[in-house]
Amino acid sequence: MRFRHPDGSTVHLAYCTNVHPAETLAGVRAQLRDHCEPVRKRLGRDRLGIGLWLAKDAARALVTDPSALRGLRTELDSRGLEVVTLNGFPYEGFGAEEVKYRVYKPDWADPERLDHTTALARLLAGLLPDDVTEGTISTLPLAWRTVYDDDRAALAHTALRTLAERLDALEELTGRSIRIGLEPEPGCTVETTADAIAPLAAIGRDRIGICVDTCHLATSFEDPHTALDRLAAAGVPVVKSQLSAALHAEHPHLPEVREALAAFDEPRFLHQTRTLTAAGLRGTDDLGEAIKQDALPDASPWRAHFHVPLHAAPAAPLTSTLPVLKDTLTRLVGGPQPLTRHLEVETYTWQALPPELRPRARAQLADGIAAELTLARDLVTDLGLKELP
Repeated sequence: MRFRHPDGSTVHLAYCTNVHPAETLAGVRAQLRDHCEPVRKRLGRDRLGIGLWLAKDAARALVTDPSALRGLRTELDSRGLEVVTLNGFPYEGFGAEEVKYRVYKPDWADPERLDHTTALARLLAGLLPDDVTEGTISTLPLAWRTVYDDDRAALAHTALRTLAERLDALEELTGRSIRIGLEPEPGCTVETTADAIAPLAAIGRDRIGICVDTCHLATSFEDPHTALDRLAAAGVPVVKSQLSAALHAEHPHLPEVREALAAFDEPRFLHQTRTLTAAGLRGTDDLGEAIKQDALPDASPWRAHFHVPLHAAPAAPLTSTLPVLKDTLTRLVGGPQPLTRHLEVETYTWQALPPELRPRARAQLADGIAAELTLARDLVTDLGLKELP
């Protein structure tokens, strides 16, 4: 979806296709047919933005075969779909039965990450609509913290500088500007927006900025206004924002709250859990550690990195951090000028929800995604932006 901001610029809203796992180009094309186009039709729109996730093998197939890239672009057009942003965080295996720590590999100290992101940038330049000249890619925030030292930090910074040079060359060749956003995430070396400032200063490239994921922001108990003020003061651009909501437990000491949380402790994804104490932020790498091992203080609320559907907060005694999303969105696009022009709904955990909440058929999933996009659209238009055809 596209919106006209009061300043005259266009803001794009998409949903991320990593909710539909596919490792191959054939799988990606099947997603467009089986999921993305049905969502567009439910919304009654002639055009729908998707934040495409291209796994390693799918990206390689497109890079090595220009006709395949042209074919994908043609299919996007024929199905009323457009791509201005890619999710470059997962490399492969995001639909596996167990993802957990694997999603952080390869990191930015590994040559594969640079090669893959370079390929994504080239592909995005070829997929952008004819009337759009700027694309964005979100990526992992350097590395998972336990495998990152000064030597690997130096390698990562060098890789990102090299990427920026390649993006400069790509714009000269194609006229399309592609920017990259590091996506702070709990447990990573860049866990918060504040953590991003020093590494980005060290990299020193305008093309490399931040992707603000509102679930991650909330999980780390960051105040949206403070976080965005700090980024602006440091000159760090918000390249894109992923609109998502975390799981919130106001009274984690209560047995019934622990029982409700346990229903979200599932084996596929990592659900980093945090609480804010007088001594600072405390956390565990996964929700099960917090629940079963009493690894967190429970006198204050807990938040877990579990992307819950935007339009359907969990039943009491749990809720979601949708208010954090709303505050962040207000600041991002509700001011005199938008701080970012690319918004992406990213709820990839539909099939990881407690069994009774999971969609049981494609149609139910399409209904849920359409409902999320409707909520996001209403939030955007309530801020004074005008929806475009």
